[in-house]
Amino acid sequence: MADIISDAEQAGFANDLTQSNTLGDSVKAYVQRVRGGDMGALPSIAGLVVLFIVFGLANDRFLSNLNMANLATQAGSIIILAMALVPVLLLGDIDLSAGVAGSTGAAVMGLLIVDHGQGWAVAVVAGLLTGTVIGIVTGVLVAKLGIPSFVVTLAFFLGLQGVLLKLIGEGGSVRIDQPVISGIANTNMSVLAGWIAAVVIIVVFAALRLLQHRRKVAQNLQHQPLAVVIVQIVAMAVVLLGITLILNQNRSVNPNFPIEGIPYVIPLVVVLLIAWTFALGRTTWGRHVYAVGGNAEAARRAGINVDRIRISVFMMCTTMAVVSGIVLASYGGKVSTASGGGNTLLYAVGAAVIGGTSLFGGKGKASNAVVGGLVIATIANGLGLLAQASWINYVVTGGVLLLAATVDAISRRRRSATGL
Repeated sequence: MADIISDAEQAGFANDLTQSNTLGDSVKAYVQRVRGGDMGALPSIAGLVVLFIVFGLANDRFLSNLNMANLATQAGSIIILAMALVPVLLLGDIDLSAGVAGSTGAAVMGLLIVDHGQGWAVAVVAGLLTGTVIGIVTGVLVAKLGIPSFVVTLAFFLGLQGVLLKLIGEGGSVRIDQPVISGIANTNMSVLAGWIAAVVIIVVFAALRLLQHRRKVAQNLQHQPLAVVIVQIVAMAVVLLGITLILNQNRSVNPNFPIEGIPYVIPLVVVLLIAWTFALGRTTWGRHVYAVGGNAEAARRAGINVDRIRISVFMMCTTMAVVSGIVLASYGGKVSTASGGGNTLLYAVGAAVIGGTSLFGGKGKASNAVVGGLVIATIANGLGLLAQASWINYVVTGGVLLLAATVDAISRRRRSATGL
């Protein structure tokens, strides 16, 4: 939990690489890092704020409670798939088949429920195992045979679409009407449960941050000023309580049928964010992923099993992609032969890159996917409310992605020049 705020610290002054004694020192250190090219998620967060301001002024429905809930639900599958791709991008690789692999696992789940009468739990496990197998095969081909990930995953992107056609039938679809599965994107937590969850998260987060700070001080380790830790806790509380307040209000246009509460897809995203943040930032596996992405040969000489890391990353990517496919199926109510194809993967890759994950490997965090996914979803949502032509959505999204990649390339040059 404590590492989640560290992901957001790239967009603030709290994550200091040098020891700071005061809040002012932390601000100065952050400014120096930004000037040196280490901007983290700052550009994407700034872009998200601008988008909210522009769309909020252009259409009074954009900032409504109903639309905020819709936006969060629409962004769910993109964010989850983008989180799945972050470790792959950290290695400097790419998985073009992740979206289709996720929908293949979702199709297996749907067919087991609809055609074979299996319970949702068994069907979900089978779908996840399908993604795991696909990821292992992909990882072995990339790591052991040395085939470029672009080629391998492009082949799987094409091949898995054929598998979907075989499973579902050309032009067909699998209806997802199982209450638990369809409820992921279409039902909400109770108001009381939402408030309890928010308070618990804030209390646990504050306790972990303060205990972590105390431990570092006691052991005379590099640590942030207490004032910075307090700012992090307050910021976390304000954001979380604000979101809870907005989503717990009645947002129905019909007063006789109230709609209130946090959509279940949001706590799902939060749980996955915590898991990925912990895995990448607090485990040996995560440190090895960053090491391999930074310099694979140096990692190999340091005793890291590079092939094993690469296989595990692809395996976890496609397994997580199935979760995204299930959320997408829940939102749309079905799995079709077109699910996971088209722009699904492009949006997810764009979300990770826009959020701050480097295409050159070795730099990125799970929270980058959340910020980037919100940017992608906000563009589509805002332009949809303005009734703009679909081509404008593609042009704007492509322009934002190109801008993010340009910022990444420039930042990388500046970091190399300044030695950061």
